Amino acid sequence: MAKFKLDEIDHQILDMLIDNTRIPFTDIAKKLLISAGTVHVRVKKMEEAGIIRGSSLTLDYKKLGYSFIAYVGVFLQNTSQTKFVLERINQIPYVTVAHITTGKFNIFCKIRAKDTMHAKEIIFLLDDIDGVYRTETMISLEESINDKKRLMHTIFNEL
Repeated sequence: MAKFKLDEIDHQILDMLIDNTRIPFTDIAKKLLISAGTVHVRVKKMEEAGIIRGSSLTLDYKKLGYSFIAYVGVFLQNTSQTKFVLERINQIPYVTVAHITTGKFNIFCKIRAKDTMHAKEIIFLLDDIDGVYRTETMISLEESINDKKRLMHTIFNEL
């Protein structure tokens, strides 16, 4: 698959959409001094190329009562059980991210919970999955960096 070429206008459109996925195309057009139709066509092309895949909503989990974050490393009895274990992990809604990893853990998960008691229940659910040998948990004291925009700017500068 050929690499899609982004120009400066595309970068500026993406930059505004990263800041606010709900910004109207007319607002983008006014800021960039182009037509709303041009914005629409460019966004559509980036969607078709797979550069833009939907849009997302950012929730304030603290306000929803889910301020506790922990990372759980999962050790498997056998790596052949990875797919089965991931299917079971996917059934636990409080596990928001799971990666197959190299190194110490077979799978590395991020969980969101109400508090330590709730986190303990989630970790016990992970421990109870057939094929899980044991888990190791690290509690997040603070999410200090969560910035998609910095990465996007770096990628844009490399293109």
